[in-house]
This record gives sequence, structure tokens and C-alpha cells, in this order.
Amino acid sequence: MTPGAKHVRVLIVGSGFSGLAASIKLAERGVEHIVLERRADVGGTWYDNTYPGCRCDVPSPLYSFSFAPNPNWSELYSPQPEIQAYLRATAERFNVLPRIRFGVTMLDASWEDAARHWAVQTSAGPITCEVLILGTGPLSEPKYPEIEGLDAFDGPVLHSARWDPGVELDGKRVAVVGTGASAIQIVPHVQRQASQLHLFQRTPAWVLPHPNRPISAQERALFRRVPLAQKAVRGGIYTLAEGAAIALTRRPRLTRALRRVALAHLHRQVKDPEKRRQLTPTYLPGCKRLLPSDDFYPAVAQPNVQIVTSGIARVDGKDIVTADGNRHTVDAIILGTGFHVTDNPMMDDVRGRVGASLAKVWAEYGMGAYLGSTVPGFPNMFFLAGPNTGIGHTSLVVMIEAQVRYLLGCLDELDRRGANSFEVRPDAYAAYNAELQQRMARTVWTTGGCASWYLDDKGRNPTLWPDFTFNFIRRTRRFDSGSYEFRAA
Repeated sequence: MTPGAKHVRVLIVGSGFSGLAASIKLAERGVEHIVLERRADVGGTWYDNTYPGCRCDVPSPLYSFSFAPNPNWSELYSPQPEIQAYLRATAERFNVLPRIRFGVTMLDASWEDAARHWAVQTSAGPITCEVLILGTGPLSEPKYPEIEGLDAFDGPVLHSARWDPGVELDGKRVAVVGTGASAIQIVPHVQRQASQLHLFQRTPAWVLPHPNRPISAQERALFRRVPLAQKAVRGGIYTLAEGAAIALTRRPRLTRALRRVALAHLHRQVKDPEKRRQLTPTYLPGCKRLLPSDDFYPAVAQPNVQIVTSGIARVDGKDIVTADGNRHTVDAIILGTGFHVTDNPMMDDVRGRVGASLAKVWAEYGMGAYLGSTVPGFPNMFFLAGPNTGIGHTSLVVMIEAQVRYLLGCLDELDRRGANSFEVRPDAYAAYNAELQQRMARTVWTTGGCASWYLDDKGRNPTLWPDFTFNFIRRTRRFDSGSYEFRAA
């Protein structure tokens, strides 16, 4: 045991949806645990992302815990402050806060086979634990583009996930790099402030009309008085969303109907034929994430917005120099360049039974986990919102709750056997991931004709679940002990 180390049975890293769900359900079972959170409050990505316009693109009744419904959402698609406030209120309601160590970062984690525990180095000192749960999620480490001269730019550089509200943009010349989910929400706000906005676009996105609307006071009162009403709404939204999985995972040609809707939306809102051409994707809808917005196109259509489709070559002082040799002089740069999803640097610091880091193992064999949860060679380690649990059509919270139930089943089996370590069998892991990639071959993410952050550098999709979520729920309903090896205490 690491000298002077505090010991707990279960250590959870992260206090977003994953970490809170795990802590709440472990506490109900009386399982000793603590939660490490590097920030000052709960929320994970909903704490970090405070850029203007930030909101969820999944309906609020479904983007919340099934065991903690919120009857007070103000809109069908909630803005970031409401989601973070909901997570804080849920942590308070279920008394999670005393178990969270705020401002503490996990620096390193190593499995010690002789002691059969994890030795974890943190910014507050060493901890050992029997079970390590990584609830950090796929959208935790911002990705900064490797652009020559960016570090020396003569002005502020903001990433969407590291927003600084103190940066003044009024009347400034602003560059926005990227046209993904965050940029789509940022651009309308910045366009109204900036004297000029240069939108650097590598690939246009499919943008659909936004179905958002206010939730009336009468509806909220009904949800408070009759909780079953909100449960019925949640069930209806879930059922409709699952229908979209048919087009995304089985019959990509069905997304052509979405193409017609998106093109009509574009033609209504952008009259300039050149901008319309620049904003028209050539890949199938759904290959990249579908983006709902009613104000992105009107913002881009304004005369103070220039769409730049030539790649960025370098940054020179206040100039962004593109591959065609043009210079775009700007006062501030906003990066909507996403996250390290398939190459999360945190995985360099997690070392398993033979001493190899998870990053090294995944670099050789490809990123993956059995049921998005466990990896051979890494005993007693559990992912929440891990590989291939991402969702292109519904709520990630559905997957997280299913994984937490599976985790509880695993701990029950561990206790039943009197064992102190579990590890997924390599054959079960290999068969599962081979099945996933076989299913992935027919999805729109593979056949749709785009390159997206869903894919790794080998062209595999280790991020999304290629099926209905009810099939994942079914597979994780009971812990399949035959897929694991156990070692007795």
C-alpha cells in the first residue's frame, strides 16, 4: 500500500451526470466511496461550457435522471445554466456533496496487483481504492488546433469550453474557427457584437429547424402535481428519439428526408447564393451530428460575416493566413474545435496490470471497452459514458443509468464470490468490439461520406453506440459474470 494513502472502497473521478449517478446509487447500497472533482462545483461539461448560447440539443425531460425528474425546466431544450443548476440541486437532494472532494485532480492511477487495488495520485495526496470509476466523459479535455503561430497571436484566444466572459468583443474583428455544435450556438451572439466576423469552416454542418419552445407555467404546475405526466412525456420523447436510430444505424438512405428539411431551412434563411453554396454539405445528414438552430443561418447571412473555406495555414501577429494566401486581420479568436475524444490525454496516466497505460493499449489495439465499461488488463476499473456509449439520436443519460445498474451488479457479484478483483475476459472483449464494428459498417457515420470526431485515426468509430438504446439497456440489465475473471480475496 502507498505509505500515508487514504483508502476507500470505490473512487469516482468526475461529478457530471456519470459521477453523480454512480455516487447516488452506490450510497443507496451503502457502498463506501468518494468523488474527485477538479472544478469548484458539480456539472462536468455543463460546468465548463459557459459560452453564450450554450444549451443542450436533447429535450430536457429526457436529458435528466429518470430517478430525479425536474418539473421546473423553463424550455424544452435547456440552457446551460439550468442544467448545471439541476445537477447541483440533485447533488444536494441526494446528499452527494459531502462525498465530493472539490478542487482535487487525479494525476495518476496505477493498478498494484499484489495488493489488488488502485494507487491514485491526486493533487491533494495519494489515495488507494479497490474500484476505480472513471466518470470524466468524452467531452472533458478541450482540443486546441495545431496552428503555427496561434500561441503568439496578438489578442485573446478563447476555446468554447474555456470561455472568458471578461473578454470584450463589442466592435471587434472576431474569428470563429469551426462550425460544429458549439460554434453554431456561439456565432449568433458574437455576430451581433462584432464589427466583422470571419467564420473559418472546414466542412459545413446540416442545420435543422430548432423545435425548442418555452414550457408553460401550466405545464410545470401539472408536472409538479402529477409526476406521472412528466414521466409520460419523457417516455414519449424517448420513443420518438429511438425511431431516429433506424436511419442512423440501419438505413442511412432514410436521412434523405432530413436533407430536404435542412435544405429548405437553408434556402429560407440564406438568400446569398454564394453563402448558400458554402453552407451546403455534400455528405449524408447524420454523418456528423445534426445541429438544430433557428438563428445560425440568419446570423451568417448578415453582411458583417465572411465564410472562409480555405484552410488555416498559420497565424501571423493579428493575421490569420489561409492556404490560398489571403490574410484575415482579427482582434480575437474563438475556437469551436471540440475535444480530445479518441485521444484523451488522461488515458496516458492510467496504467493497468502489466504497467502499460490505457493510451498505449488503445494506440495498439484501438479504443474500446466491453459494454462501454471494462478493459482487459485493467482490473477493477469501470468507465461511465465510455467507448461506444455515445448517442447520435437520444440522451446519453439513458446509457449512463444503464451502466450504473451494470456496475452495481458487478459489485454484488464481487461480494457474493468473496472476491476482491474482477477483469473482463479478453475473448469477451474482443468478440464484443468486433460485433460493434461490424454493426458500425452499415451506419451513416461510416457510409455517410464525412470525416468526423466520432472516428479515430484508423477510421474506426469507438465513440457511438450503433443500435437502439433499449438493446444496450437489455444487455446491461444483468451483470454477465461469465464474461469476467474473478480473483478471490
